[in-house]
Amino acid sequence: MEDCQYDRDLQSIQEARTLARKGKIAQEQLAKFNEEQIENIITNMVRVAKENAEKLARMANKETRFGNVADKIFKNHHASTTLYESIKNMKTVGIINNDTQNRIMEIAEPMGLLMGIIPSTNPTSTVIYKSIISIKSRNGIVISPHPSALKCTMEATRLMNEAAVAAGAPENIITCVSKPSMKATNELMRSEEIALIIATGGSAMVKSAYSVGKPALGVGPGN
Repeated sequence: MEDCQYDRDLQSIQEARTLARKGKIAQEQLAKFNEEQIENIITNMVRVAKENAEKLARMANKETRFGNVADKIFKNHHASTTLYESIKNMKTVGIINNDTQNRIMEIAEPMGLLMGIIPSTNPTSTVIYKSIISIKSRNGIVISPHPSALKCTMEATRLMNEAAVAAGAPENIITCVSKPSMKATNELMRSEEIALIIATGGSAMVKSAYSVGKPALGVGPGN
């Protein structure tokens, strides 16, 4: 049994490294996209998320036994259509502000490849949200799922990646670790390809993300 666990950990670490490398290649291509291209990708992702909101809610509820289907449908909707309404006019490409009086010009540049740590409590809506904001800002993302929500997290990731690629995004722009482990999570957090960590989960996980030594945004328990 120890050998099996050891082999699984090695496979998990290798998968994390491979996804990071592929994701970085995809992100470097996405970084060259213009505002219209990004908008086309985002709107298709939102459409697919909306069409699959109930399916993903039922999958998450069945797999994790958290919450109820109706609330999870609402959260999937909130993380896609409501989110889009709030960010659709936000400029994330080129010059986003030009203060001629103070002679300050702000130019939007992508961070690079992001890592999204996903909780078991709201797995599908968190994937949708993090995927959309990543692409909106011309970043790629590798999803690190909670083991108890693996199936629904992977399905949400698949849908978001396929929607993005169908609208012109590079392959592997949104990926998910299929063999989750703490070692894989740590490998990703410390990977040189990862530029920013977006961590949603328990206090220990959020604290761990902040302690890596690279930019991190954390959301722990509570509202």
